[in-house]
Amino acid sequence: MKNRLETLESILERLRHSIRQNGLKNSKQREEIIAVLYKSGTHLSPEEITANLRTRDKSTSISSVYRILGFLEKEHFITALEPGKSGKRYEIAAKEHHDHIICLHCGDIQEFVDEEIESRQVQVASAYRARLVSHDMRLFVICAKCQQLAGE
Repeated sequence: MKNRLETLESILERLRHSIRQNGLKNSKQREEIIAVLYKSGTHLSPEEITANLRTRDKSTSISSVYRILGFLEKEHFITALEPGKSGKRYEIAAKEHHDHIICLHCGDIQEFVDEEIESRQVQVASAYRARLVSHDMRLFVICAKCQQLAGE
């Protein structure tokens, strides 16, 4: 798990402020989704988030979770990855920069930081007389476990 740039409480404070700014009512479920993602330290699907929430509140609906995830993503509290056919997976946005390596077979997502890649990206942007503002690197692979299962 990458280092956190914020505590859960500071993220929740920002969320409450955003809710007030958007003229919305406070929602315990928004905070619970943030907490689930923060505490998991990994990339969860809407179904996994819903299952986690249902352990405490059986009435949690997947449609509410999808709606809230859309809001949280739009407001930059979470980020989404689409590792393939399996649909979006979400992670908390308040982490140090990292890239992702994603298995196309099992959907496993690993985070990594490679200083050489980071440096090279700045060099490439500079060669085009541009300033790198942001990037999103995702490496799509067949992981060792899936290769072994397939006999590769």
